[in-house]
Amino acid sequence: MKKYLFVTLALLTVSFMNAQGSEKAKALLDEVYEKVSGYDNISVDFRFELRNTEADINSETRGKVTLQGDKYLGDLFGTKQLYDGSKVYTIIPDNEEVTIEDKSDDENTFTPTKMLTFYKEGHTYSWNILQNVQGRKIQYVKLVPIDSNTEIKHILMGIDTVTKHIYKIIETGKNGTMTTITVNSFKTDQPLSKTLFTFDEGKYQDDGYYIIKN
Repeated sequence: MKKYLFVTLALLTVSFMNAQGSEKAKALLDEVYEKVSGYDNISVDFRFELRNTEADINSETRGKVTLQGDKYLGDLFGTKQLYDGSKVYTIIPDNEEVTIEDKSDDENTFTPTKMLTFYKEGHTYSWNILQNVQGRKIQYVKLVPIDSNTEIKHILMGIDTVTKHIYKIIETGKNGTMTTITVNSFKTDQPLSKTLFTFDEGKYQDDGYYIIKN
């Protein structure tokens, strides 16, 4: 009888600790969201890494993105993407090509703004490791998708415990692919050009770009 009582108490303790960890993790993510939502704009420089040992994929590049409300201007792999609040403009200088599309409402389409809000639904949360990165305390939170059909196994979000800014996002896929975004620079409330999120179609046409409208 004592053995069963001990096991029951142990299970209850583990369940309680897991619940506490989940609440702490969600609370920290909410702090991050509240903090970044208070900025007029955010400019991020980051390192993007893609790894898959079995597929022999190993790539790394630098990128940057500026966000203001729902609007954004990003640059990754030499491709620029602009969202002006209505349409998405994908600009590929190497091909001298611009694709113009309406904003996608597909939940699976990732945009820079979703980097700050994707955690809010469809995940379970748990408290993970604490790392010291050059004197900064980075607390990791683990997110596991509730949908078993998703290709994502889990996501680790590293958060600076002082600034409440995202430092790192590590996404691990069920196929073994690991995607890592490491923030090198996180600037807020910068003076931005009034035309930063405005697409000048005439300029690109004058430069000989092929414009594709979907």
